[in-house]
Amino acid sequence: MAHSHEHNKHLPHNRAFLFGIILNIAFVVIEVIFGLIANSSALLADAGHNASDVLGLLFAWTAIWLASVKPKGKYTYGLRKTTILVSILNALILFGAAGAILWDAVIKLQNPVPVAGNQIMLVAGIGVVINTLTALLFIKGQKEDLNIKGAFLHMAADAGVSLGVVVAGLLINLTGKLWIDPVVSFVIIAVIIRVTWRLFMDSLSLALDAVPKNIDVEQVRNYIKSKDGVGSLHDLHIWAMSTTQTALTAHLVMPLGYDDDFISGLQKELKEKFNIGHTTFQIERKSLEEKCSTCR
Repeated sequence: MAHSHEHNKHLPHNRAFLFGIILNIAFVVIEVIFGLIANSSALLADAGHNASDVLGLLFAWTAIWLASVKPKGKYTYGLRKTTILVSILNALILFGAAGAILWDAVIKLQNPVPVAGNQIMLVAGIGVVINTLTALLFIKGQKEDLNIKGAFLHMAADAGVSLGVVVAGLLINLTGKLWIDPVVSFVIIAVIIRVTWRLFMDSLSLALDAVPKNIDVEQVRNYIKSKDGVGSLHDLHIWAMSTTQTALTAHLVMPLGYDDDFISGLQKELKEKFNIGHTTFQIERKSLEEKCSTCR
């Protein structure tokens, strides 16, 4: 039996999370105050969405820290899986925020109230700047970490939503149509649900130990089989240990045996080619697949 493992490095996003959280908390306070003054459901809707994103950033930041804790006791893999669980939690929070926004918008649509278009445009314009800046903080790490990707997508969507609120304020000023405000809230809901559904399904897939979508299991299988000395392989499993780390186990049939250089070389190649950093191999001189209880 041979295995390798990668140490869970604390991702260099502490400053990004801190700045993003501070900026968005300040903006949520501003939006709530001016939303109440302006009687704007669109502005309050955007504030609710941004508040949920603050929670999301806090949860994601905490999960990344927990994932860096060394394995001990009964948690032999450490707490890496918390990054996946937090991604699911973030999605559920956003779904809840969308429901609250929908309720408020329906009430405002049935009973329109005057809104201050200029105030809406001013505050939402600030939101475009803040959300864009926050999104840029996470643009580099989004390809490697589902949590970072979630933060980036949320902030980018928020920038677009805030831009929509600016448009709503402008249209209200030009037309005087009060129904525009709750209708913009419906657009906000659509944006939230679309982004959140993708995040939820990706997170749920990882939680169920599916092969990460950036890895083609057949390519991995064929690559291992192509190595000199490998006659065949079975009981291949690939799953996510966290939003950034992937594990693999397999039984390799090697009739002529193996040496440590072969194993270390294969582990290095799987890391470089497929970003699979935690590998464990069971070497068999002849196939034990028919007698293997874990292969069935």
